[in-house]
Amino acid sequence: MTDDPPPLEAMPHLDEAAEAAATDISDFSWSDAPSLALFWVLAGVVFLQFFSRYVMNSSIGWTEEIARYLLIGVTFAGAIIATRKGAHIAIELLYAYLPPGPRRLLASGVDVALIGAYAWMAWTCGKLALRTNQSMVSLDLPKSVIYWTVAASLAAMALYQAARAVYHWRHGARSLLDD
Repeated sequence: MTDDPPPLEAMPHLDEAAEAAATDISDFSWSDAPSLALFWVLAGVVFLQFFSRYVMNSSIGWTEEIARYLLIGVTFAGAIIATRKGAHIAIELLYAYLPPGPRRLLASGVDVALIGAYAWMAWTCGKLALRTNQSMVSLDLPKSVIYWTVAASLAAMALYQAARAVYHWRHGARSLLDD
């Protein structure tokens, strides 16, 4: 008896419905566009950095700083998508064993806490942006642009969480991550 894997013909394949579900992009929204745009700009800047450093042997100075700031933007714009989809990490052990009434109260409490946290962080970040008077090192742009991007992302997260809270309250939530 050998330990060879079975031939490819004998391996189970995805049926058409599963394959269609795996490639379904219908849950993307217009609000995902900034995240995707920032991602592709970041990819272009990093490629330019790589190309200029290792192919041309003469690195372009501004690419490292801008790539760092774009990564911050991609992270927070991506967090908006995760909030909209309810895809942030959550621990649901206690929640799964509660009856519907207490489960609904817990979901509402979590929603209110998240809305408050996102709103407070957006407010604080906006105050920081107003106090920032420095410019970026390699480009003549104010650093406050970065803080305003983060503040706007956090405000959008608070709005999406508020919409999720209304949905949870009206329909009841089976889990903390329900749509």
